[in-house]
Amino acid sequence: MNEANNHVFDTTTGEEQHLSKRNGSSNGTSKNGVANKIPSISEIKAAIPNHCFKSTIKQSMYYVFKDIILIIALYCFGHWVLQCNSIILKTALSPVYWFLQGTLLFAVFVLGHDCNHGSFSSYALLNDCLGTVLHSFVMTPYYPWKISHRHHHNNTGNMDKDEIFYPIRKKDNNKNSFALFFGLGFGWLAYLWRGFGPRQMNHWIPRHAIFAKHVVGCILSIGVVGIWVGILGYYVQLMGMVSLVYHYMIPVFICGCYIVMVTFLHHSDINLPWYSDDNWDSVKGKLSSVDRDYGIFHDVIHTIGTHQVHHLFPIIPHYNLREATTHFRKAFPQLVHINDKSIFPAFTEMFFKYSSQCIVENDAKIHYYK
Repeated sequence: MNEANNHVFDTTTGEEQHLSKRNGSSNGTSKNGVANKIPSISEIKAAIPNHCFKSTIKQSMYYVFKDIILIIALYCFGHWVLQCNSIILKTALSPVYWFLQGTLLFAVFVLGHDCNHGSFSSYALLNDCLGTVLHSFVMTPYYPWKISHRHHHNNTGNMDKDEIFYPIRKKDNNKNSFALFFGLGFGWLAYLWRGFGPRQMNHWIPRHAIFAKHVVGCILSIGVVGIWVGILGYYVQLMGMVSLVYHYMIPVFICGCYIVMVTFLHHSDINLPWYSDDNWDSVKGKLSSVDRDYGIFHDVIHTIGTHQVHHLFPIIPHYNLREATTHFRKAFPQLVHINDKSIFPAFTEMFFKYSSQCIVENDAKIHYYK
């Protein structure tokens, strides 16, 4: 990579930065993080090797089995912790167990998300069947969420049509204050029941217009979740409610916290633009996301934080995102958004910026958080 192409728009500072030295420089990006010239999706795709777009069942299933084995191993560890006689040990180790198990449940959710996009395999039936099982395991109706999530991908960065955590126009503001940190895991459950903001959507009773052509898939997915609830009821008969709460309900809550935090941080950052519908196009919208690093858990949760290229090409399997991103950054450094700030401080900072700046004028054409 030559010196002229070594710059990205670093959303941590809101300035053009050198990839390795962090030197300030101007490289075709306006001061608000909007590139002066946007290439076509075909031009961007040409910069990424063809093999990055290909998934294999063998490799994808490897991650499914790996996560399942880790979840079972952690369950055994948690069972030992729950049964141990030492209150001190139980108090110290239980939060660790819950966090790690919740992290793995989120990893399972991400694999279901890959099925959603068809990046798990080239077989649609396998993707939908496995995705239904994986998402039901974390109490998510696969097909309704598949449709709403694709709606998000089709309208990313569009403040008038996007799905979640979008700026809200004054005319649509219902003056309800946001729960602290969006309610984290409770916020995820609320989203499945009500949607977000003024654009309401119930994933459990899919009467919304975007579900109209997918009623059968939605009903089947909800039915599978119902079967899973029945299995959990049988588990309660065998092991007791305390065991269910300890081993499942708390980790699922942690998984929901991940979903809220990760989704919000994908599309909320300083100088990351949101567009009005008449000022939006697909490529600009897809580029209006930010890559973040989740440290030692980045690979555990299947590189979901490597997000710009995922939005550009959701067909790329998670295990090829890093390589595809390397080529994208080399070819189009002026389009790159990266924030390396630690996740919890970044989430806290952006939540309060969002809470205070998310209400926009009715005629706003572009919005970014200062």
